[in-house]
Amino acid sequence: MATEDRRAGDPETQEAFRRLIELPEGAERVQVRQEIINAWLPMAHRLASRYRDRGETLEDLRQIAAVGLVSAVDRFDPDRSRSFAPFAVPTITGEIRRHFRDRMWSVHVPRRVQNLRNVVRVAIAELAAEGDPASLARLAEHTGLTEDEVRQGSEALHGFNALSLDAETSAGTGGALGEVLGASDGAFDLVLDRVAAKPGLLGLAEPEKRALYLRFFKGMTQSAIAAELGVSQMHVSRLIAGSCRRIRENALGEPDPRQNTSTSAR
Repeated sequence: MATEDRRAGDPETQEAFRRLIELPEGAERVQVRQEIINAWLPMAHRLASRYRDRGETLEDLRQIAAVGLVSAVDRFDPDRSRSFAPFAVPTITGEIRRHFRDRMWSVHVPRRVQNLRNVVRVAIAELAAEGDPASLARLAEHTGLTEDEVRQGSEALHGFNALSLDAETSAGTGGALGEVLGASDGAFDLVLDRVAAKPGLLGLAEPEKRALYLRFFKGMTQSAIAAELGVSQMHVSRLIAGSCRRIRENALGEPDPRQNTSTSAR
């Protein structure tokens, strides 16, 4: 009885759908199709209103519902179903839910984690209704998920909407959230460079290591290094240039072109 009462207010479009199928492409078919859409548009709007206050405007929700209605009209076959409503409602609500799933997340969350979020959200509400604390272990037992999956779903509960970087921190210190976020540390690149250069440095002869140490760690000039090592300044210049080149080639994995030339000559 309730079903009959609910369908009593539905527009009578069964005959219009039969005409729509039989008509060839043209102005008349376009008109019949539009009449059917207009007749069922109030139902689509009612379905859209169920999702208000979820972060999307009612006008946008109605447009999304209308897209679902058009899809349902184009796919409906009156020979396979006596009523359009049971076919259209899942199509329209599916379009709205798909919009929330794919378009409304401020932070991209994988589909699997979105599903975990929904399971955890429902479980929290069910346990709260029973007066049962929604601990991690209790949620895992209630849902049949692992504790790690419950943790992922719980974290996704806060991923639907993002906080502004100008929002006040939870500590209430008066500072903005953006002021406490970390930044890239340039020292990481320095560590990587040192690790990459280490094998090349270890492969140098002692005079080369000494020349590099005096030049780059002690800050001595080439003439002062030459006096320290008892060699000419030109020799110090060759030591430093050659050592730096070999270290760079070793770090980058590039062969020494002079070695290739020597091999070819032999």
